[in-house]
Amino acid sequence: MSQSADFETLLAARAEAVETCLKHLLDPRPREGEIARPANLLAAMRHGVLNGGKRLRPFLVVESAALFGAGGDAVLRVAAALECVHCYSLIHDDLPAMDDDDLRRGQPTVHRAFDEATAILAGDGLLTYAFDIVADAETALPAAVRVALCAGLARAAGLGGMAGGQALDLAAARERPDEAGVLRLQAMKTGALIRFACEAGATAGRAPEADRARLAEFGQAIGLAFQLADDLLDLTATPETMGKATGKDDAAGKATLAGLNGADWARRQLAGLVDQAVALLEPYGEAGATLAAAARFVAERRH
Repeated sequence: MSQSADFETLLAARAEAVETCLKHLLDPRPREGEIARPANLLAAMRHGVLNGGKRLRPFLVVESAALFGAGGDAVLRVAAALECVHCYSLIHDDLPAMDDDDLRRGQPTVHRAFDEATAILAGDGLLTYAFDIVADAETALPAAVRVALCAGLARAAGLGGMAGGQALDLAAARERPDEAGVLRLQAMKTGALIRFACEAGATAGRAPEADRARLAEFGQAIGLAFQLADDLLDLTATPETMGKATGKDDAAGKATLAGLNGADWARRQLAGLVDQAVALLEPYGEAGATLAAAARFVAERRH
C-alpha cells in the first residue's frame, strides 16, 4: 500500500471515530441542565454534521495531540466540538443570504432539506454546543486546559477569525480586495479553524509554549494551502467531483489567490507551503510523519 493510501486509511479511521462521538453527543437524550431536544432541530443539526466529509480539522486535533502523548475520549471530544463549529459555518455559509448553495457533500443543504429558519437555528445550536462539549467535565482535561481551549476556539471562530473572514468575503463580492486583502480574508475565514485545530492538539497535550506556537505556525501554513487548493479546485474541478457547485467565486466576481495569479502559480505556492509545513515538523522526527502527510494531502487533494 502506498504512503498516500496509508494516510487516507488513517484519515478515514479518525473520521469514523469522530462520527461515532458526534452521534453520541447528538442523540435525543437531554443532558443535565437541558429541558428537551426538539426532534426537528436535532434532525437538522444531525443532517448538517453527520453527512460524511473528510473530518480534516478533527484529524489535525487528534494527531497534533498524539505528537505530545495525548489521546483518548477527551481529545476526541475536543475534535468533535471543533467539527460542530466547522459544520455550523457550512450550514450558515450555504444559506441564500450568504453563498446560496443547494448541495453540500453531495446532499441537500440544511435549508433545502428543512427550511431557512431551521437551518439558522441548527447552526446556532451547533456553535453553542461546541463550547458546552469542551467545557463539560466529561472532557477529562484539567480545567485550565479546557478554559484555554474554549478561549482559543472562540477567537478562531468569531469576530477576529472565521466570522470576521466571512464578513470580509461578503464585502469582497462588492469590492475586490488586493492580494494582501485576500490573504487576510482567507487566513480568517478558512485558516483560523485549521490553525486552531493544530494548536488545540498541542494544548490538549500540555505541550510547552514553544511547541504550541510551532504547531500554530504549522496550522497557519496548511490553512493557507487548504484554501489555495480549494480555490484551484473551484477553477478546475467539476460539481460531480466536488459534491457542490464549482466556479462560483469567479461568477460572483470574488478575488481568490488562484484567480488573481493563475493555476500554475497556485500549484507552485502549494508546493512551497507544503515544504514550509514539513520543515516545521522536523524537530519531532518520525513522530511528525502523519502531520507531514496531512500537509501533502491538503495540497494534493482532488475533491
